[in-house]
Amino acid sequence: MNKTELIKAMAENAEVSQAAAGKALAGVLASITKALKKGDKVTLVGFGTFSVAKRAARAGRNPQTGKAIKIPARKVVRFKAGSKLAGKVK
Repeated sequence: MNKTELIKAMAENAEVSQAAAGKALAGVLASITKALKKGDKVTLVGFGTFSVAKRAARAGRNPQTGKAIKIPARKVVRFKAGSKLAGKVK
């Protein structure tokens, strides 16, 4: 499912226009992004939790040349599925 298909499904389920569903989705994604940029966790009970984790610098290897490279430290987004979501997917 891509973003367009998700907006269409949201519009059908909520019985609103696709434009309204698109604005709602954009608002949700912007809010989640803003919270993660600040370092906050975003918990949607029953769905899951988005969080930011720090990944340490490490040594790697270029797969084309085999040459050793240094991979810098960075922040990554993590998602942990909630129990209800995980149970429905099984």
